[in-house]
Amino acid sequence: MIIDHRTYTLHPGSAAEYFRLYEAEGLAVQKKHLVNMLGYFSTETGPLNQVIHLWAYRDAGDRERKRAALQADPAWQAYVPKIRRLIVHQETKLIVPAPFCKLDLQ
Repeated sequence: MIIDHRTYTLHPGSAAEYFRLYEAEGLAVQKKHLVNMLGYFSTETGPLNQVIHLWAYRDAGDRERKRAALQADPAWQAYVPKIRRLIVHQETKLIVPAPFCKLDLQ
């Protein structure tokens, strides 16, 4: 299993708009294709104005297929330009669970 750990740093003051747009237009299409959301968070301390989300995949091939399907979806293509202007920086990490951390995937 691999986990896609994404951190988006937003322009100060834009988190409410980001979450409004994501819930209204991005969430359903993303969950349709990526399926295994482990969590979606915002920072309260430390680096502020950050959104962190975690998505689990069986392996790199599963991630590649699901992300390609998401990128090809017209609803996702219409949504992305709306949030892109809110994002200052994006960081993506692929992480793996420790041997004792068991997660069930759909």
